[in-house]
Amino acid sequence: MPAAETLSVTPLSDTPFGCTVQLPSYANNDPANLNDSDFTALYESVHKHLVVVIPGQAELSPKSQYELTKRFDPSIPQPKESSGAGYGHGKEFRHEQSVLRKDGTTVKSQPQVQILGQGTFEANEPGNENGEFISLTHPSHTSFHHTPLTDAQIKHDHRTRFYRWHIDSALYDLSPPLVTTLLGIKVPPATQTQNIVYEDSDEKLELTQGATCFVSGAQAFRNLSEEDKAFALATTVEYAPHPYIVISPAGATSDGLTMVSEGKEIPFDKLPEWEASKVKKLPMVWTNPVTHEHHLQVHGCCLHKLHTTKDGHTTTLELEAARKKAHQLMRPAISPQNVLAHAWKQGDLVIFYNRGVWHSVTGEFKGVNNGKDERRLMHQCNIASGYDPKTEV
Repeated sequence: MPAAETLSVTPLSDTPFGCTVQLPSYANNDPANLNDSDFTALYESVHKHLVVVIPGQAELSPKSQYELTKRFDPSIPQPKESSGAGYGHGKEFRHEQSVLRKDGTTVKSQPQVQILGQGTFEANEPGNENGEFISLTHPSHTSFHHTPLTDAQIKHDHRTRFYRWHIDSALYDLSPPLVTTLLGIKVPPATQTQNIVYEDSDEKLELTQGATCFVSGAQAFRNLSEEDKAFALATTVEYAPHPYIVISPAGATSDGLTMVSEGKEIPFDKLPEWEASKVKKLPMVWTNPVTHEHHLQVHGCCLHKLHTTKDGHTTTLELEAARKKAHQLMRPAISPQNVLAHAWKQGDLVIFYNRGVWHSVTGEFKGVNNGKDERRLMHQCNIASGYDPKTEV
């Protein structure tokens, strides 16, 4: 299909939300080149459709991906750009105790962009921006869930799980990014399917190997009872300091929504240095600035407490009770009919509204399996915002 003169938006079919975008011809297949009018259309599409797919972007440079991502949020602080620290990589994510410590490496020429994937890549391989040998590990629930699937369930039943439903954010000191851009540079052919079996119901979701799953926070909020909507609107989520380190000894629930409470968390006095003023306390409900819809936005694995204020009085749910309440509110949203499971094609650039969706990795990869190349190489960019999300009631 020839490129149009203006940005073209087409809703995805047979999915709960999402759209594809065709770039105008003048952009030369680089979304960073969009004029102000077409970028405004893209900005609104991300907020309305929540997940936007721009195909054919395998050659997109890390510089263009960064510039495009940054353009969505003029509030992004400037001083930290050169170090790539604006999102919270480095000390927060690369700490040896963090559950995120194996999740990729940094593009040397553009440190705001992270390299994710599975398998080893030689220095001279196409797509390897760093020009040196890199080894990548696809996150697997087997190293994060309290009770993972058995080898037989994975190998013979072709099962997988939602690894961890989350919002991209350091959740300490830094504010959540507005958008995330995720680029599939090398993607195995979408010929193998895997299944998610819901262990608390008879539901089942079939998806392609390594699909990234999304759910709408707006739909999650709409589906709540009136009582739960009132609770969510009145509640602030307090996250743990250095939350990805705190939860590292614990195990996640089988649906990836939160953690199993067994008292295994690292005590706060055993953490790297932290300041109470930098602990994140965020609304449970965030307002979409374009649609003005309410989105239920909770990182269930990293929360520490829930504070609910009604008639001037605040009640607090401590860790175990807070996890149970968050799980009760979030669980209906991940039923199969609500999930957008993006089946990656090489060159897909996915832009998602990080303050309006939750997402999860799925899939089990081996790197090379019976002679089949299952390696995957991706670039991800998201940058901490200059302001916290708010709820407008």
